[in-house]
Amino acid sequence: MDIVQLLHDLTGFYNLSLGMVFMWVVCVVLFYLAVVKEFEPLLLIPITFGAFLANLPCENMWNAPGVDPATGHVVAGGLYYYIMQGIHLELFPPIIFLGVGALTDFGPLIANPRTLLLGGAAQFGVAATYQCAYYFMGFNEGESATIGIIGGADGPTTILLAGKLAPHLLGAVAVAAYSYMALVPMIQPPIMNALTTHAEKRIRMKSLRPVGRAEKLIFAAMSCALTIMLVPPAAPLLGMLFLGNFLRESNVCDRLTKASQNEIINMTTIFLGTSVGATMTAENFLRFDTLKILCMGVVAFGVATAAGVLMAKLMNLTINRSNPINPLIGSAGVSAVPMAARVSQVVGATHDKQNFLLMHAMGPNVAGVIGTAVIAGYFIATLK
Repeated sequence: MDIVQLLHDLTGFYNLSLGMVFMWVVCVVLFYLAVVKEFEPLLLIPITFGAFLANLPCENMWNAPGVDPATGHVVAGGLYYYIMQGIHLELFPPIIFLGVGALTDFGPLIANPRTLLLGGAAQFGVAATYQCAYYFMGFNEGESATIGIIGGADGPTTILLAGKLAPHLLGAVAVAAYSYMALVPMIQPPIMNALTTHAEKRIRMKSLRPVGRAEKLIFAAMSCALTIMLVPPAAPLLGMLFLGNFLRESNVCDRLTKASQNEIINMTTIFLGTSVGATMTAENFLRFDTLKILCMGVVAFGVATAAGVLMAKLMNLTINRSNPINPLIGSAGVSAVPMAARVSQVVGATHDKQNFLLMHAMGPNVAGVIGTAVIAGYFIATLK
C-alpha cells in the first residue's frame, strides 16, 4: 500500500478535480470547432491547447520564480510564467497589429473615404454592449468595456483591454471574441438580409480609383499621428499597425514586410493564443459570468453589424443620393479582416452575381480596425 500511495503522490492524479474534467469537455468542443469546422483554427487551436494544459497537473509551467526554502537557492519560473509576460507586459497584441498592418491595404478606404463612417458606425455595437453589461448585467465599468469591445471583432484589442481592465475575464472574452469572429459568416447574413431590400442588395457601386504609393504612405503617417494625438493610450496598437502598413507600402522593405506578415505574426499568434488559453482554469472559466459574456458577445456582433448597415442606408438618404453605397458593405465595419468583407461579397453575389463588393467592403473593414483601437484607447484612458 505504501508503494501504491507513493506512486499516487508522484503522479498528477491526486490533483485532478471535477472542474478539470469538465474543462476537458470544453476543450474537446473547442477542438472540434477548430479542427473539424475550421472556425478560426489558427487562433482557436493555440487557445484551446493552452486551456487544456492549464487544466492538467503540470509542473514547471506556471510557477513564478522564487527561493527554495530548503536550500536557499533561487528557483527559476515555469515556462509559461515567462511567455505570459507577453500579455502582462502588453507585448503580444501590438506585435500582432504589426503583422495586421503589413497585411492590410488601406487603398479602398483612401479611394472612398465615406466608408470611414461605416467603420465608425459599427462601433455602436461596442458602446451599446458596454451600456448593457454595466447597467443590466451586473459588471463593473472595466469588465463592461472589455465585454463591449468584443463587438469590434478584433481579438488582439480585446486581449489588450482585458489585460488592463479585467484580467480575470481574459480567457472568457478571448474565446468569445475569436469564436464569434469565426461565426461571422453565420451571424451577419440574417441581419444583413433582414435590414436591406432586394433593390438595395443589387446596388452597384462605382469602381474605385487607383491609389498611388505616395498617397498610401502619407495616409499611414498622417493617420498614425492624428489617432495617437486624439487617443494617446491607443499608441501601442495604432503605432504598430501603421508601422506595418508603412513597411508594406514603401516597397523598399520586402524582407521586413514578409517577416511581419509571416514569421513574426505566426510565432506571436502561438504564444498569444496559448497564453490566453492558460488563463482558462476551471476556477476562472466555470462561472455564470462566462455564460453572460458569451451571450453579450452575440449581442455585440449583432448590434455592430446592424449599425453599419443602417448607417449606409442613412447615408444613401442624405449625402449619397447620386452615388449610393450598397448597404451590405456596412456590415464589414466590424474589424474581422478580411472575413467580414468576404461576407458582404457573398451576400451581394447571391442577389447579383456580377456585383463585386469585396474591395468596396474593405474600406469599412479596415476603418473598423482603426475605430476599435481608438475606442479601446478611450476606455483605457478613462477607466484604468
